[in-house]
Amino acid sequence: MESKQVIASLSALAQETRLAVFRLLVQAGPAGLPAGEIAARLNCPAATLSFHLRELNQAGLLAATRRSRSIIYAADFGAMQGLLGFLTENCCSLLPGASCDLNTSGCESSPELEENLS
Repeated sequence: MESKQVIASLSALAQETRLAVFRLLVQAGPAGLPAGEIAARLNCPAATLSFHLRELNQAGLLAATRRSRSIIYAADFGAMQGLLGFLTENCCSLLPGASCDLNTSGCESSPELEENLS
């Protein structure tokens, strides 16, 4: 992922309503939710929600699909994984002998590294 795209994504998520919308759509999974349901769940006026959905869409974080008269919004899980990958791709790389497991506590140093740091 390019730095410009990462900045656009993080900028879009750095707003309370947009972050709430994105988190809700992540919870909804690939099926997504119609705009009306998003608005109802977040108690957000339609016009305000429309603005925030447009911002998230322009940042590449959403997919929008028309179904009949509704637009279904879903989180773009590929974009989310790309963003997370960019943020973590060099995790622990400055620690010689360290390995990184982001599913647990993060960086773990080897016994040799621990001895050298003591």
